[in-house]
Amino acid sequence: MPQHHFRSIWISDLHLGTRCLKNEQVLDFLLHTDSDFLYLVGDIFDLVQANKAWHWPAVNDRIVQTVLAKAAGGTQVIYLPGNHDHLLRAFDGLTISNIRIQNTAIHQTVDGRRYLVLHGDTFDPVIRHCPWLATTGSVIYALLLRCNRWCTIRLPAKKRGPRTLSAWLKHQTKRAVNCIGQFDALVAREAAAHRVDGLICGHIHRAGIREIGTTLYTNTGDWVESCTALAENSCGQLGIIEWPTHQPLREAVSVQHENLYRHRCLASPN
Repeated sequence: MPQHHFRSIWISDLHLGTRCLKNEQVLDFLLHTDSDFLYLVGDIFDLVQANKAWHWPAVNDRIVQTVLAKAAGGTQVIYLPGNHDHLLRAFDGLTISNIRIQNTAIHQTVDGRRYLVLHGDTFDPVIRHCPWLATTGSVIYALLLRCNRWCTIRLPAKKRGPRTLSAWLKHQTKRAVNCIGQFDALVAREAAAHRVDGLICGHIHRAGIREIGTTLYTNTGDWVESCTALAENSCGQLGIIEWPTHQPLREAVSVQHENLYRHRCLASPN
C-alpha cells in the first residue's frame, strides 16, 4: 500500500493502555501516512486506567516506536494532553525525544488560516462541573465498548451515523450535555479570544467539520470505534480521514466545510 503524504495530521483518543483501542488500525495508519506536522490531540495514553486494568500488547510498542521514528525523521510532533493523560499537562513546553508537549497550540495552514488546537475537555460541562460523573461515564462507556460485539444499532445504509450501541448512546448523551453547556458558544468564544479562524479538538469521539458562526469547528474523532483523523493537504484544505480498511482515501468532491464529512468526503493527500 502506498504512503499518503499530508501537510498536517491530527489524531486523538487512542486510549493506549486499554483494550478498547483498535491498535492494528492505528499502526497501519501511522505506517502508511506521512506529514510535516503530526498533532497528538490528547487521550493518547489512558493514564486513568494505569492503576486499574492496564493492557499493553506488543503492537502498542510498535505504535510508540513509529511515532518516535517520525519525530526523529523530521516530522514536527506536538503532544497536547487530554483528560485521560492530564498528568502530562505539568510538562507544558517540554520537548522529549523530539516530541513537544503543549497544553494548547496554534496551527497555521499553508493558506494562512490559524486554528487553536487543544483536546477539548475544557468545553465539556460534565468534566468542568461534575468530574465524578465523568469518571462514572468513562467506566460505563468502557463496558459498552465490550458489549459492542453483541449489541449493534442497525441504521439504513444511506444514513450517516454511529452504528454501535456505545457510539449511539455516547452521541445521544454528548448531544444533551453539549446543549445544556452551550458547547457551540464556548467553542466560538474560545476561538474569538485567541483571534483564530477555527478550532481543532478531539474528546467527544465524533469526527466532524462544521461552521459555528464565523468559526470553523473540527473534531478528529477517535480510534476506539470510528478510526478517524483530521488532515490538511498541501493546499490548506482540511478533511476527515477514515481508516477502517486498506483503501480509506478518495478525493474530496466538495469545498464546503460543512459538507466535507456529512457526505463522506474524505481528506485528499498532497
